[in-house]
Order: sequence, then structure tokens, then C-alpha cells
Amino acid sequence: MGSINVRGNKLALDFRYKGQRCREQTKLEDTSANRKRLKNILERIKAEILIGTFDYASFFPNSKKVAAIADLDIKKEASTSDCPTFHDFYLTWWNENEIRWRKSTKPTIQGRFDKYLLPAFGDRPLNTITRPEILALRADICRCSGKKGTMANVTVNKIMQSLRQVLDEGALRFSYTSPFVGIKSLKKARIDVNPFSIDEVSLILDAVRDDFHSYFTVRFFTGMRTNEIDGLQWKYVDFEKRQIIIREGIVRGEMTGLKTDGSAREIDMTTLVYDALKEQEKRTKGMRYVFCSPEGYPLSNTNVAKRVWAPLLSMLGLEYRRPYETRHTAATLWLASGEAPEYIARQMGHTTTEMLFRVYSRYIPNLTRQDGSAFEKLINSQVFVSKIKKDIN
Repeated sequence: MGSINVRGNKLALDFRYKGQRCREQTKLEDTSANRKRLKNILERIKAEILIGTFDYASFFPNSKKVAAIADLDIKKEASTSDCPTFHDFYLTWWNENEIRWRKSTKPTIQGRFDKYLLPAFGDRPLNTITRPEILALRADICRCSGKKGTMANVTVNKIMQSLRQVLDEGALRFSYTSPFVGIKSLKKARIDVNPFSIDEVSLILDAVRDDFHSYFTVRFFTGMRTNEIDGLQWKYVDFEKRQIIIREGIVRGEMTGLKTDGSAREIDMTTLVYDALKEQEKRTKGMRYVFCSPEGYPLSNTNVAKRVWAPLLSMLGLEYRRPYETRHTAATLWLASGEAPEYIARQMGHTTTEMLFRVYSRYIPNLTRQDGSAFEKLINSQVFVSKIKKDIN
């Protein structure tokens, strides 16, 4: 960002400010002491530029650059006079885009702006927000502590994505270059799943209380997401075709659309699932939801996790895993059984098989015991046959 040079046997400062190259001559001789002195001054300049308090005239009152820098400020003020603040344009952006979002999604997006983005840039004209400021904000957000320590990269990326959307749209409307150019998303951590083995599934289903036996049977052997099974309604259970129709989910107590378009699907019932739903039919057939409270209210996933799931695993001496691991368990069991990956992807609500191979394939050797021994057996058998033929000849 800056350097110390020699011009005419005197030291000179060379740095950049507001996009301009600034070279200021001094009367100091080229000595170690003078270089150290100028180095300290240069560090002060860099620090003040970074925090926005640098005053060119106070450092170089006799410089010709003072007038030029002041002229830049005047032009910048004029160029930003017609550009709204981040807060004002955010309100416009919100009104234009909220129709695209699910009702359950809106509070999450609102929270990103209220907690992080508006405090940082709310009163700033859109075209004055800079790339270094965005990167600095992202670094600060990354260091935010939560229950599990620093914030996950995937969460930080979502916050920054909202910021990008506002600034990119502003750039199109107010003819400035978006400061997000060249900023890449943080690398996502590998998805870490911890599915149950078939023996653990049997242990859980044998021990779970009767009123939740059908619920967890369906979870383990359909791979349904939490919001899908908790919002499952009887109108979506087709016993004749032996299918569960996934069209809606429940989030924060309200029925809503699915996570993605690909999530809409028909899940085939195995005999276990069919029998479990028939048993559940005796309990809640006259109610709206398949799995619900005695009064007919949909289940609360938080209550189920705390009052049923966690105590059950503790009683069985099993490591605690989220109820969502039932979905991952279904995927690994399907793969281990030899079902076609394309079929499994459809049952899970994935549009491609990429997720299956990226997330679940590493668990298959432990389930099928095909950990390379089949390939070894094939090679050895062919070598053995060749050896026999060679001996005969």
C-alpha cells in the first residue's frame, strides 16, 4: 500500500489514497533513523486511511495534492447525492422480493439485515460501500461466537449473499460497479452425517414408547425431513398406491412450501412403513395430521427431541444424534441394499445423485462389507485361472 523511496538524495513517501497515487517529497536525508521515522508515519497514514479518519492536509499542508483530494471529495459527494442509502434501498429491495420467499424464510432474512448488515452500512450511500469494508465485515461475522463456537462458513455465506443481492441490484439501477466483484464465497465445510446402523435402528424401535413407534418407523424408513413428517396430513397418505405424497411441510407451527421444487415427490411405502401408518391410523385418522398431539395439534420438533428422542438414546446408551439423522440413516440403508442411486435420490427429494455419492457413499463399505474384497476376489480368481491355463499348456 505504500513505500519509502529516494528522490534527489532525499526520502519520499509513495502511497495510494482514494484511488490516487500520492508521492510526497521530504527534506530528510537517506539515513536509517529517517527511514524508521518515515516508516512510522506511513503506518499511521495506512491505519487512518483504513478507518476513514485520514486528513491529507494535516499530514501534508503544503502539498499540491490537498486541492486535488478536496476536488475528488466534491465530485464524490455530487455522484452520491442521487444514490440512496443502504437502508432506504434495502426497504425497496425487500418490498420487491418478499413475494418470492416462504413465510417461514422472511424472519431469517430480516434477522441478517437487522443484526449484521444495517448496523454496518445502513446510513451509507450504496455506491460508497467498498470491497475492503465488505471483507472486514465478513471477517468480523466469522468471529461471532455461537453455541458451537465461531459461526459456520455456510451461515456467513448466506448473510453475505443477502448483502450481495442488495448491492448488485443497486449497481444495476444507479450505475456503479458492485463492490462484490471478485469476492468468492467461503469454502463450505464437508457435510458430516452420523447415521444409525440397522442394529441401532432395531434397538431404538424396540424401546421407543408406543405412541411414537410409528412416527420413528416412518422417519427411519422413508428419509422424510423433519418439517415434512411433522406436517404430514392424512390427505397425502395413499394406502391404495402405497405412497406418501410430499407436497407441504410445517415450519414454526405453520404449513408452508417445501425446501426446493425437487422436494415434491412420492415416497414408496415399504411393508414396515405401510403397517406403521395403518397402526397410526387407529390413533389419528379423524384428525388433520398423521402425527399429532391428542388434541390434534402438529408435533413440535423441539419437544419431540427433548422429551422423547434424547431420553431414549440416553436410556439405550447410544451417542446423541439429531433426529434428522433418521433421514441420513434411510439414505445409507437404501444404498447398502443395492437400490439404484437415481431411485434413492427421487425418494429423498434430490434432483440429482451427486448428494448421495458426496455425502453417504463412505458409509456403504461398513454396511455391505464390500470394502474392496470383491474386487480383490475377482482379480485373484482371474490370476488363478490364468495360472492354471499356463500350467496345463
